[in-house]
Amino acid sequence: MDYRLAHALDRFSAHHDAFEDPLRAYVSASELIFAAAIVLLLLFVPGVRRRIAQRAALAAGASVGLALLVAHLLASAIDRPRPFVAHAATIHPFLAHAAAPSFPSEHAAAAFAIATAVVFRVKGWGTALLGLAAVLAAGRVFLGLHYPSDVLAGALVGAATALLTWIPPIRRRLDRSADGAGHWLDSTLRRLAHR
Repeated sequence: MDYRLAHALDRFSAHHDAFEDPLRAYVSASELIFAAAIVLLLLFVPGVRRRIAQRAALAAGASVGLALLVAHLLASAIDRPRPFVAHAATIHPFLAHAAAPSFPSEHAAAAFAIATAVVFRVKGWGTALLGLAAVLAAGRVFLGLHYPSDVLAGALVGAATALLTWIPPIRRRLDRSADGAGHWLDSTLRRLAHR
């Protein structure tokens, strides 16, 4: 089932350049897009929502770090070949990619860690990021880089690590850290602006 779906989506991409080209561009740029979202939350949300946005940015950073660690350890332990490696004759990768282990998807883990951490704190931004994370996860299957179960597992890893940042004792510590860092950052930016 996993192979059949991956193969069907990869074939769809192969026959629909108008779909595959923008998807490939988005998947290629996704790391920068999610990193930019964290920076925007940290630096550019004005007014009364600034503190909450900075808390969301710190929680997203903590979540993504943990999600990538967990996903990397699982991938090394499971060592599942990527679809374009295991089925080189039938699945074509649309992006150059190392033949690193496929399960779980580290990209999906990272995107869902960021999006879930943000949705707990800033619903509008988080909802948009969840949509972008879903497109990224599906895109990596359409482009022959993962099986559907790889991105599903990655999404679960990412969401679970973000959920950890919402547990009250951890959330309180992260919020205090974010408030301190935000105060320092804001005062530094004000000093730089007055030079």
